[in-house]
Amino acid sequence: METWHDAARRILEILSEPGPGIVTVCDVTQTVKRAFKFRFYPTDEQAVELARTFGCVRLVYNKALEERSRAHALEGRGLSYAQSSAALTEWKKTTELAFLNEVSSVPLQQALRHLQTAFTNFFTRRAGYPAFKSRKKSRLSAEYTRSAFRWREGRLTLAKMGEPLAITWSRPLLEEADPSTVTVSKDAAGRWFVSILCEDAIRPLAPATAVVGVDVGITASATLSTGEKIANPRYERADRRKLARALRNLTRKEKGSANREKAKRVVARIHARIADRRRDHLHKVTTRLVRENQVIALEDLTVRNLVTNRKLARAVSDASWRLLRSMLEYKAAWYGREVLVVDRWFPSSKLCPACGTIAPPIPLSVRDWVCACGATHDRDINAARNILAAGLAERQNACGAGVRPQGSSLLAGDRR
Repeated sequence: METWHDAARRILEILSEPGPGIVTVCDVTQTVKRAFKFRFYPTDEQAVELARTFGCVRLVYNKALEERSRAHALEGRGLSYAQSSAALTEWKKTTELAFLNEVSSVPLQQALRHLQTAFTNFFTRRAGYPAFKSRKKSRLSAEYTRSAFRWREGRLTLAKMGEPLAITWSRPLLEEADPSTVTVSKDAAGRWFVSILCEDAIRPLAPATAVVGVDVGITASATLSTGEKIANPRYERADRRKLARALRNLTRKEKGSANREKAKRVVARIHARIADRRRDHLHKVTTRLVRENQVIALEDLTVRNLVTNRKLARAVSDASWRLLRSMLEYKAAWYGREVLVVDRWFPSSKLCPACGTIAPPIPLSVRDWVCACGATHDRDINAARNILAAGLAERQNACGAGVRPQGSSLLAGDRR
């Protein structure tokens, strides 16, 4: 049986030779649900109405969660969405909660559906127990379905509002857009957004001949098996002094004062600027990788565990490896590409592809190392090439080639 070292060396030799490479043909147009997010500027009346709706959505969610928790703790029974919906009708009839009738009923019903989904995820062990929504920390949002908004000639009008939203169309919406759901939100920086969910027909890209392995890092956002290193802009570090100054200013403000709220918005705007620039950078990188390559191999990293390292947590969070992988996966699914995921325990950095030797632990400060066989390796480029070879070897093994990598269980089919 062919060993991992033999398979890796053979595949790397094949990849280095000119030729058609690996091509997966997929020429079927698929229809997907796609959300288009835009910023809008509400009038004073619309802002008041939306703020009232956000508060009612939060109240209904928390009250329904409280009722479900109480029924389970005291009576040992669960409540369904239908029972929570019936309870909402009764709440509206009381004097104390009669104000729930002043806002559209659809966002309130959607809050109950979201709670039902949260419990479903909890019982299937995909998430923890649902938490109460905080007035200050939770995301402000409300979801409207078709019965609660009007879409005519590119103008969106929500229920309980007489005027359409003043949306800034930063990119064109689909010509025949037929929104099924509209979600309105407000972030901590005070910006208003509307997310319009539509069905979009996506045609896969033409088959590519290139394949690539990607090793994510801190100095380089991504190192490719081709030898290219994509620099990490480190947007959080670039704005760190500005952020620290804003945080110091915030601590000087009296709690509960208007000046403290203004200082909070300044801090939130800096965080929003960092997040927006980082997301834009990752979109450009992942779009390029998907367009140029048919197969993309990644390493399965547990970012949640990595951020427990106090020395690296800030840099790891700024690199946003999980977001990069998520973007690659959904874009590959849209455009007919393939993402291979290599097991996190695979020694990608320490494996010498020339002799198959696994080097002893190498400190992170060492970026180049020399194998006992005399081969010199750039740590990141070597890791990217090994990740690619491991992913392709497992891909061959899944197709019946009988290749089993030594000392690791490669989960190439893990598409989480």
